This record gives sequence, structure tokens and C-alpha cells, in this order.
Amino acid sequence: MPHGQFPARLEPVGPGSYAYVVGIGSWHQSNSGLVTSNGASLVVDTLITPGMTRRMLAEMARAEAAAGHVDVLVNTHGDGDHFWGNQLLASSRIVATTRAARDMRGAATPPQIEALIAAEATDDGRGDFLRNFFAGLDFTDLVPTFPTETFDGSLTVTVGDKTVELIEVGPAHTQGDLMVFVPGDRVLFAGDILFSSGHPAVWSGPFQNWIDVCARITRMEVDAIVPGHGPVTTREKVAEFRSYLEDVREQSTVLHERGLGVDEAARVIDLTRYADWIDGERILINIDAVYRELDGRGDPDRLDIFHRLSAFVAEMRSRAS
Repeated sequence: MPHGQFPARLEPVGPGSYAYVVGIGSWHQSNSGLVTSNGASLVVDTLITPGMTRRMLAEMARAEAAAGHVDVLVNTHGDGDHFWGNQLLASSRIVATTRAARDMRGAATPPQIEALIAAEATDDGRGDFLRNFFAGLDFTDLVPTFPTETFDGSLTVTVGDKTVELIEVGPAHTQGDLMVFVPGDRVLFAGDILFSSGHPAVWSGPFQNWIDVCARITRMEVDAIVPGHGPVTTREKVAEFRSYLEDVREQSTVLHERGLGVDEAARVIDLTRYADWIDGERILINIDAVYRELDGRGDPDRLDIFHRLSAFVAEMRSRAS
């Protein structure tokens, strides 16, 4: 479970461009990025806490002097692990899609989430996942800081001599997803459109939109792809990720037709091909997303999903032992 002291590394992915890769990419271990040119800099996403973000920015500044003052911050979507460190760049131009900014402003803060979890978590093993969800993470000085500029569709930003393209691709993982493309460096920061070596979380969908975005990435002229979670990857791995989404949708549709509920389907779906992927419990989120599409329902109640996840994780651990 998360402990707040994840190992991280700053990895060059192009001339003056870097991926900041956190841990193995599990819950809360989100990646960030840095693009620099001629004294200017752009950061892709902050981290889940101000403290983690502070350490990241210091390492970036040691690698590139231009990162000592960040001109532009781009948030790829509205989940807290990608923007709760924004306050450290409050003087920068902060850009996101219109829908991502709306998600940020409507989201509960960590203390509010923790209070709900404490009030509703069970005392038995089924509540462990919820009770430990934010374990070791320090939110005491968090001040939610939101975008100063929003857009729909696409936006081109100049960083020194580099052109950076912001491409809206949601709804998929969330309603307001975007990707950051640096064509001169042949680098793509995909945000949570891509989870590398791990199960994704399909909070919004539709599945077909996400599948189509993956197909689009495989046609792009990129050498390095920085996912929202997990190690830097390639177009070939994106094709594998696309196949995962197609497989989960197909299997879940069959299970839905058989009349199985989401939780029961999560117990019987065949994940043999993904045995070495982390965060297998997220299959419950993803089956739920397929069922919501088939039933014509909207976005999920995340707290309800997390309660069900907690019971599912406890059951998985019991089976493993």
C-alpha cells in the first residue's frame, strides 16, 4: 500500500525533456514531466502532495536551470494525484481542459475523503484498503490550486524554441483528459491515457474513445511515451494496452449478457494475459465502466466503488493466502 516515500527518478526522454517517474506506478505514484528550451520551462502535472512535488521540482531545477522558474504547468486531468501539488507553481500559467478544471473544482479534498472513509470503513479486513488508502501521505499544507487557463480541443504552447501541442482526448480515463506532445523531441506525455505495466482505471470512458486514442498514439511520430503511471514506454506497448481495453470490454460484455453482477464478474474474468501487471483490483472499476455503458448509466460514485474495492482486495488476499 502507499507509504508516501516512493522512490523516484528524473529520466531524460529528449533534448531538454524529462520524465519524472515515481515508484512502480501504483496508486498515488503518478508521473510528471519537464520540457525546457532557451531558459523557458513547462511542467506536466504535479504530484499528490506538496511535499512530493517540492522534491520533484528541486530535482528538476538541479538538472535544468530553466526549471528554477516554471513558466507553464499543464495538468493532464482532474485527479488529485496529478494536481494537488499545484500550489507550488501558483505563479505559473496553469493550463488544463475545461472539463478537467471543472473536475478539479468539484473534487473532494483529501481531508474530506479521509473523513468519509473513516466514517464508513468497516472494522474487519474488508476496510483495510480504504483505511490505508492515504497512509503516509502528508496533506497538512495542501491548498487546492486550479488552472488559470482552460481550452477545448487543442492548444499550442511555445516553450523557448519548442512547440508543445496540448491535445484534448477525453472523456476516457476521466472527462477532461489531455496529452502533451513535443514534436521536436518526439516525446509524448500521455497522462492517465496510458498506464504502463499496470491495470488502468476507467472512471469515465467510453471504452471505444479510449481505444481510439491508443490507436492514434501508435500512429504518432514519437520515440518516448511517458505514461501517467509506470515506466516510460513505446508505441508497441501502447498497442498491448489497447488490446487490454478491447479484451476487458469483450469479456465484460459477455458476463453482462450472462447476468453476472460487477463484483461477481470481477471474480471470474480471465486476466491470465496480465498476470504480471500491477493493481489487478482495478478490474472491478473497469468492468463497472463496461456495465455502465451497457446500462446507459453515467460516471460512478467513486466512494461506493472504493468500498467495493476494499472488500474485493480483502477477498483476493484471502484467496492468495
